[in-house]
Amino acid sequence: MLTTHFVPGSPNWLDLGAPDVDAAAAFYSAVFGWTFQSAGPEGGGYGFFQLDGRTVGAVGPLTEEGASPAWTPYFHTADADATCKAVEQAGGRVRVAPTDVFTAGRLAMLTDPTGADFAVWQPGDVKGLDVVMEPNALCWTELYTTDAAAAKDFYGAVFSWSYTDAPMGGDMVYTLASAPGAGQGDDTAHGGILQLQQVHLDAGSTSEWHPYFGVADCDATFNTAVQHGATPLIPPMNTPGVGRLAMLMDPAGAPFALIKGDPSTT
Repeated sequence: MLTTHFVPGSPNWLDLGAPDVDAAAAFYSAVFGWTFQSAGPEGGGYGFFQLDGRTVGAVGPLTEEGASPAWTPYFHTADADATCKAVEQAGGRVRVAPTDVFTAGRLAMLTDPTGADFAVWQPGDVKGLDVVMEPNALCWTELYTTDAAAAKDFYGAVFSWSYTDAPMGGDMVYTLASAPGAGQGDDTAHGGILQLQQVHLDAGSTSEWHPYFGVADCDATFNTAVQHGATPLIPPMNTPGVGRLAMLMDPAGAPFALIKGDPSTT
């Protein structure tokens, strides 16, 4: 499961690229009770989502040409420059080269060989998120991919992730990903990888990462999100051994998911 004891390859930051930061802040405040704290004039519109004074994520304006609204997971690295070289060697792409963010840390924006965007964060003064695995905070990262085998090879090469496959019925398999050093036992996974089915590929679905936020009541939070302009993608449903989950797009089109339960127990 996710923790704030970050190890290389584990998720340590999450931010939202939004066409309207104020509108995004208002929506997520209504859904999760978050407050927005601006990074200040030098932040270029970037700011932090907070829950009881603790950072649960961040949001900023879309800065890349042609970018769509989306949540981006960041994975811990001790050396962003070295990770970028590993990404290129494994067939991925560096969209934004390693850049210092004042004294907070060093980031790079990347794309895996299947087309999913992600990022890395080399901590400085800011180690990562203040809270995970609580209601209204990040509790899982998930990759929908056009090529699960290629994705597993890539992230294994870049981050040394290990995998556990969990059959879902039929020919569907859900892969749990764990970073080395995450601990012992069956609950070390921080995210999942799922092959997009042919019907989704035929409909034009592409590879993407999206976050799951823990909630105390999946149905109530889902309804609140819809009432504030979210588009339902997967209505609340029970997943055996995990909990109750749902997926939506926020009013700007960024996908995210809700869950009451612990996905690492799949």
